[in-house]
Amino acid sequence: QVQLVESGGGLVQTGGSLRLSCAASGRTFSNYAMGWFRQAPGKEREFVATIGWFGTTYYADSVRGRFTISRDNAKSTVYLQMNSLKPEDTAVYYCAGRPYASGSAYSREYDYWGQGTQVTVSS
Repeated sequence: QVQLVESGGGLVQTGGSLRLSCAASGRTFSNYAMGWFRQAPGKEREFVATIGWFGTTYYADSVRGRFTISRDNAKSTVYLQMNSLKPEDTAVYYCAGRPYASGSAYSREYDYWGQGTQVTVSS
């Protein structure tokens, strides 16, 4: 079992930046692939970014070039640096983990989820 806790969400203006953090506890974090997903009101949860346990990253087209996923295994934390934010980035952001695997863009392939953190981008 692993517990994931997101933080760093908030209200920001268009063009601004935020850094989300997801702290993991309970298992060997370095063995986990991690992902970020988001869900806007009335929409399905969608993939944002993923990082494998070897550090390979992959991004949704909508955020590539603006968002950066990274991990610090010593701190058991994964980050999502979000730059050039747009109103359409407004959503609840969730981190997710899957052990001994490469990163994935499919939410069904993740075993553990955080509670989410709200990101609101004002126009």
